[in-house]
Amino acid sequence: MTGSPHEFLREDPDIGPLVAAHGELTLDPADDLFRRLVVSICRQQVSMASAAATRDRLFDAVEVTPAGVLAATDAVLKEAGLSRQKTRYVKEVAAAFEEQGYSIEYFAEMDDDAVRAELTAITGVGEWTANMQLLFSLGREDVFPVGDLGVRKGFSNVVGDGYSRAEMAEYARRWAPYRSYATLYLWRAEEDIADSVAEVTDGE
Repeated sequence: MTGSPHEFLREDPDIGPLVAAHGELTLDPADDLFRRLVVSICRQQVSMASAAATRDRLFDAVEVTPAGVLAATDAVLKEAGLSRQKTRYVKEVAAAFEEQGYSIEYFAEMDDDAVRAELTAITGVGEWTANMQLLFSLGREDVFPVGDLGVRKGFSNVVGDGYSRAEMAEYARRWAPYRSYATLYLWRAEEDIADSVAEVTDGE
């Protein structure tokens, strides 16, 4: 194996052309896991524009810390644009952070599956959200979020159609131990996907 993710993936017939086209994409771990998780919840099942507007209003209305979110009334969170369900979710996340002392350092020594298990035990945090934290909060290098629509679109664009999710995950083994970087390039296969990813990572 060569020395860096980009050297490794340049040799791959699928990802290599994307490395040439887009340069050396990098993971950018968050400084604040809680804020990044809240942004991911804002992004669930809504358009980029709607999520960005909600994020901006929320960050203006409350201190986006576990204590700040728990202190906010449901009315304030609703006025910021959170649905009743997402209000519950951000408060569940805030309570878990307060009770467990979650932080980037807390998860640093855990393997990826252990991080997923702990995060998805929180109401409102599903596998997609947990994988986004592995990628964009913790900077893990070998995550392939096959449940992400953008990854599946990019895979179809680059590799081809007709693969099941299980077959995609199996195919992606060739990109280990740098499947996170392969994921970044698959997202760049279509411009609208790249924009969507920028929304997930914004909000620091």
